Formats: sequence, C-alpha cells, structure tokens
Amino acid sequence: MANKHLRYPLLCVLFLFAFTVQDSPLTTENKAPFVIVLGTTQDAGSPQAGCLKECCRKLFQTPDPTRKVVSLGLIDPQSGVRYLFEAGPDFKEQLYELNQQTRMPNPFPWPDGIFITHAHTGHYTGLMQLGKESMNAKNCEVYVLPRMQQFIEQNAPWSQLCALGNIHLRPLKSDSSQQLSARLSVKALQVPHRDEFSETAGFLIQGPNKTLLFIPDIDKWEKWQTDIIELIKTVDYALIDGTFYSADEIKNRMLSEIPHPLVTESMLLFQNLSRRDKSKIHFIHFNHTNPLLDSTSEAYKNVQKQGFQMAKYKQKFAL
Repeated sequence: MANKHLRYPLLCVLFLFAFTVQDSPLTTENKAPFVIVLGTTQDAGSPQAGCLKECCRKLFQTPDPTRKVVSLGLIDPQSGVRYLFEAGPDFKEQLYELNQQTRMPNPFPWPDGIFITHAHTGHYTGLMQLGKESMNAKNCEVYVLPRMQQFIEQNAPWSQLCALGNIHLRPLKSDSSQQLSARLSVKALQVPHRDEFSETAGFLIQGPNKTLLFIPDIDKWEKWQTDIIELIKTVDYALIDGTFYSADEIKNRMLSEIPHPLVTESMLLFQNLSRRDKSKIHFIHFNHTNPLLDSTSEAYKNVQKQGFQMAKYKQKFAL
C-alpha cells in the first residue's frame, strides 16, 4: 500500500521536472543557436529625458519594462557561449536577461563577448558597468571596428577599462567574419552613419542554418554601396533601422541633423520584394516618438498590412 500511495506523488514530481526541463531555454545539446531581442528603442530610450509629450508623460508615471534601448543577445546552447550586441543604458537588465537564457554554469557573469556598432551613447556607454566601480570584469572581449577601438583606447573613462583589464578589445575588419563557436560566426559590415567619433557597423550573424542581419543605425539606404534589397534576399531575418516612422514625428529638430531611413521610405524601397522577403524585415531602434512602439496604432497596423514586422522585446530568432 505504501508503494501505491507514493507512486502518484512521484509521478507528479517527475512530470514537473520534465516540464521544467522542457521549458528551460537551454537544455537540449543540439538545440539551434538563437538571437534574442533585448531592446528595441533608440539610444535615449522611452520615455526620453525632458519629453513632456503624451508619448512619454504616462510612461514616467507607469514605466513599461519592455522598453529597453536596442540590444541583442546571441546564445549557442551547445557550447554555452553568450554574446551581447550593443552595451547601452539598459546594460544591467539586458545582461541579467541574457544570463537567464542559459542554465549552463558560467565561469563569469559578464558575456563571452560584446559587439559594438558605433560611438553613440545608446550603443557603448553600458561598458562602464564592467569597470571597477561595478562588476570589475576580467578581460571581457569587446569587438569593435578600428575607429571605435581608438575611441575607447584614447578617451577616458573608457580607456580605464582597458588599462585595468576590465575589457579586452578585439579588432574587427569590415566584411571579415569572426568565428565564435563551431556553429556561430559574425561578419561586420561598415555602414554610412553620423561618424563623429567612430565608424558604424552592422552585423551578419551566421548560425548553422540561418543568418540574421542587424543594422540598427544607418543614414540612408541609398548612401550604402551595398544593395540592401539584394542583401535581404540572402538572409533569413533582417533587424533594421526603424528609428522614425515618418517626418511628422520630429517638430523641434532638423531630420538632416539626425538622418535615418524613415520607415515609410523603407517600405516604399522594399515594396517589390516577395511576401517571403518582406516578412524577414523587422524594424528596430524606435525613437520615443515612433508610433510603432504602440501595437494599436494605425502606423503599426499599416506596417503589418504591407507585409513587414516590428522587433519585439524578448523575441527569439533560431539560427
């Protein structure tokens, strides 16, 4: 009788264990590597400092935890490696979420590496969290193009991270691939942007089965020597600059001072792509004024109607 009474509790325990293991992000050794979206907003976030408009006023009173500054995580469940793309103002929360995506033991809390696109505040200032005032990391690898490397090495307080061995800069070459694991590689693509302090990179993230294009910032597609239409046809996912939906958003600044391809312009450019190729495109890096941050807006519905998509916080892309 004792064994009969114990049987069902034991089955319950086994069921709960099996469910937990199945739900765990990284439990199957042959599970595909994946990218997870850790932030979708422009450098200054949402709400933005000093904004008194409707788009931000309510968010100051009731913050939206999903509105993080643009960042991606990259994880290979087989090897356990984990990488960040961008280190911005929300670095702490994004690093926590990255580490939550793996149940494998990690010898250190910082990522195996961080890829930085350029020297605008929403993309690199979170590196200070690796310094002695915070994590005091040991040789966290930071992948950068040449001018970005010089910017970090020659300007305080970032140079202190190098001097104290908190970070180890890994130089990248445009159009050259960096092997991260047996199943993952990343290629840097130099793109035209406001390069006051550094050049600007986009990245091609290559997994064993699929490829993801990440270009959060670019001035205009026509300024780039690469044909973005043909490039989109060769990848499986394209997370690209969607900073402003239209020129109507910006009333107090000249768009020529902060150039980005408007989403309306991009949709016109990509209108002749096949339905399949359009579905690859996920706009990202939304300004606080962008109506695409609101899934109930007419702009959001229009983008979906045209066959395109918006990147979402914690969305995953299998590679």
